[in-house]
Amino acid sequence: MKRITLCMMLLAGAGLAAFAQQPPAKGGTVTLDYYYNNEFRKDKAGNPERWHYIWGETDNGGVSLWGHIFDSLGVKRDSLLTAPTAANLKNTGIYIIIDPDTEKESPRPNYMNEKDARTIYEWVKAGGVLVLLENDSANAEFAHFNRLSGKFGIHFNGDSRNRVQGRNFEQGTFHIPAGHEIFSAGRQVYIKELSTLTLKAPARAVYKDGDHVIMAVAEVGKGKVFAVGDPWFYNEYVDGKKLPASFQNYEAATDLAQWLVKAANR
Repeated sequence: MKRITLCMMLLAGAGLAAFAQQPPAKGGTVTLDYYYNNEFRKDKAGNPERWHYIWGETDNGGVSLWGHIFDSLGVKRDSLLTAPTAANLKNTGIYIIIDPDTEKESPRPNYMNEKDARTIYEWVKAGGVLVLLENDSANAEFAHFNRLSGKFGIHFNGDSRNRVQGRNFEQGTFHIPAGHEIFSAGRQVYIKELSTLTLKAPARAVYKDGDHVIMAVAEVGKGKVFAVGDPWFYNEYVDGKKLPASFQNYEAATDLAQWLVKAANR
């Protein structure tokens, strides 16, 4: 499996090298939020360390592999440890917010508020590309965070779909149709325990499972928003070690990164 995974990533990397010759996103930067997702744990020495869905974390809960994909596209990675402002978002082309904290995850969560939501909205309107990766009902905050997503017509329902039992990975399967506007290489993907979406204009569904909206895009002014109710591209489900080879989450992560860069380059 490790050999197959390595080959898969090398092949994907060859394609990314060609893509990276294109001009980078505005400001050449993808910024990952460390303010609304602000979790800490104790390291082996008992010292606090930041963890969970961060660039530098190479274990299952990190997004280092997705970060490497952005590296391959010639985009600089950054993180934002404070509330967003017009100044600290100015040179960012793509802004990713993953899994906003609950009180269970942080003693003092930084909840989304109207001021921050308005700042982010105006940044998108001016041409920014926003990515909202929520979580399921047991693992994320919704009441405050929907203040932001709602400005784009996206409401996270706070439910928990695709509850996978043990290693029954087929319970987390979604099949992306041919010719999809975002996902061309990642066609069979795995997403478990996610929040579904309710939409109104300007948002539109880009993937539905029956009557359930799974992924959405909104266009506001010169910018775009992509939303799905799961962190999705953390290492555990893109490194090829846990999931059967039939799943293409790594390719889907590449597809989305490419789409985001193109959107920021418009």
